[in-house]
Amino acid sequence: MNTRFERTGPLAELTSYPQWAQDMIADCASTKQRVLDHDIWSMMTELQLDQESVRNFMMGLWPFIERFPSFMALNLLKTRYGRSPGDDMARRWLVRNIRVEQNHAEYWLNWSEGAGVPRSDLLQGVAPHGTDGLVKWCEEISARGTLAAGIVATNYAIEGVTGEWSQMIYESTKYRESFDPAIRASSLRWLHLHAAYDDVHPWEALDIVCTLMGETPSADDVAHLGECIKRSYTSMILLGDRCIRTCRNLWLANEAAA
Repeated sequence: MNTRFERTGPLAELTSYPQWAQDMIADCASTKQRVLDHDIWSMMTELQLDQESVRNFMMGLWPFIERFPSFMALNLLKTRYGRSPGDDMARRWLVRNIRVEQNHAEYWLNWSEGAGVPRSDLLQGVAPHGTDGLVKWCEEISARGTLAAGIVATNYAIEGVTGEWSQMIYESTKYRESFDPAIRASSLRWLHLHAAYDDVHPWEALDIVCTLMGETPSADDVAHLGECIKRSYTSMILLGDRCIRTCRNLWLANEAAA
């Protein structure tokens, strides 16, 4: 039987969590770094993406943005009040944060329009071929995986790394100033919210996962959670690859020439 975990240290310090969680996160770190090192972020901040790639990015991520609250709702369906401290914790947190997410789809549409991609393309168009892996994976694990797996794949892994790449883009003065001042604030609201230095959502998700799993989960269960995290990161890497496929070679050639 697993020993119950109850965090006593600071929420946003990894040492506050069980050793198995610290080891799991360390094992996933190199895959996460591949997301953060992806060419798409530097190309975006340096204004080197062509319009097709910008459109691919906005449209490719849109199904995930639009459906993110539904992934949380699918995980909410797995909870049972009073079954365990982890269930109760997850239930309260998911109910509260589904509401928080309600306006984020509109903010994404505003960013898309500011970047020159009409909202009608996102609402009525079809996402570029090959960009649907992330949304399919998150729906699969949220619908069919355990509660811990669903939360660690979406709210910990994807929300966490998204906060980091959002911060890189939002901190780019060149990128921010590429938007018309009249619409800059509204266009960049999604980025601003997700780039917050004090965003605690991924840490709260990790706290819930550790509470669900306890101090001494089986090695197989921990390995499964780690694979879920890595698959989330890999899905985002592949989406990024597809978004910039048409202009990446030209960009690399220009970088080499410089």
